[in-house]
Amino acid sequence: MNSNAVIAIHGGAGTILRASMSAGAETEYHAALHAVLSAGQRVLADGGSALDAVSEAVRLLEDCPLFNAGHGAVYTAAGTHELDAAIMDGSTLEAGAICCVKRVRNPVLAARRVLERSEHVLFTGEGAEAFAAAQGLEFVEPAYFDTEARHRQWLLARDQQRAVLDHDGATLAAASPANQGDGEPTPHEPIDPNRKFGTVGAVALDRHGHVAAATSTGGVTNKQVGRVGDTPLIGAGCYADDATCAVSTTGSGEMFMRMVAAYDVAAQMAYRHVSLQEAAYDVVMNRLPKIDGRGGLIAVDARGNVTLPFNTEGMYRGFARLGETPVTAIYR
Repeated sequence: MNSNAVIAIHGGAGTILRASMSAGAETEYHAALHAVLSAGQRVLADGGSALDAVSEAVRLLEDCPLFNAGHGAVYTAAGTHELDAAIMDGSTLEAGAICCVKRVRNPVLAARRVLERSEHVLFTGEGAEAFAAAQGLEFVEPAYFDTEARHRQWLLARDQQRAVLDHDGATLAAASPANQGDGEPTPHEPIDPNRKFGTVGAVALDRHGHVAAATSTGGVTNKQVGRVGDTPLIGAGCYADDATCAVSTTGSGEMFMRMVAAYDVAAQMAYRHVSLQEAAYDVVMNRLPKIDGRGGLIAVDARGNVTLPFNTEGMYRGFARLGETPVTAIYR
């Protein structure tokens, strides 16, 4: 049995908004991250697989309105929600993903069913929803994903005619006229929702020595309908291989796709024979910035090493080893 079992999670990266953050916001985010890590830690402690641990962690992140996935997802240009998710098992290299779903409560659970019960890897739109329905997964009305804060964020982005990464969207909202004077303020997030890359993810190493990764997102605020980013693309937003590592990314999706960022970490370990930390640092700090790629990633290897690099001012993140208190962080 592997005594190095560990889980790590992220809730998006972006620009810090310390100046206009409400007193309790930081505490709320730390508490949410801590609760999710504790749940994942319990799965691993009970002998559960890395796949089980990342599934549970991402499901809980999808259910938490603080993050851009599931309940709390951002709005498209049409005022709708389109959700993406992926999951990968490092012990078998099996993977499952869905994109552009509108009524599946927990996209990560649908992605896992694709991994376990389909010969395919990626389903999209109506086909993805039909598959999820056939699997008996929970469906909700589209309004379930709505939150007032995300709606205000969308109205602001729409007025400015731009698409913004979720943790970049809050800064915009904080600076808006509605937040000056007597208007009801947007609940301030530690990371600016208007300059944030809003994705959630988890990676884990279980007691059997296997790794897994999962990633889920609502995309970017005011995105064109049908736009798909890196999250559901195996190798870009999510990757896992026992021989190297498990990776979940968050950032400017198009750049992470172009760099095949998650796979690049594993490839550098395999072909350059560098450590997890060195490979992840090179991707996030050297390669991505060359094409203006902003964001970060979380990764774990089969020896229990964990790394959480990011090139933005902050990233919601944390990790928990068996028998130890979870560690959470937002800033550098």
